[in-house]
Amino acid sequence: MTPVQFQKQVRLHEGRRLLLSAGDVAGVGYAIDYGSPSQCSRDDRRLFGAPPGRDGGAILVRLTTEPTLP
Repeated sequence: MTPVQFQKQVRLHEGRRLLLSAGDVAGVGYAIDYGSPSQCSRDDRRLFGAPPGRDGGAILVRLTTEPTLP
């Protein structure tokens, strides 16, 4: 993995975290220094396998339905 690819992965993971609290896909793209929301969405889909809006929704569903440990 090149340094640029590593930096992109770190930014996209941060964007995924921000998406859970913000919910605004375009705003999150700008927050992680993507100049184009569509490019951010494409890179996110390549890394995580789903568009950011659907991926964020799926994560929230998993977080709210998983049982908590005693």
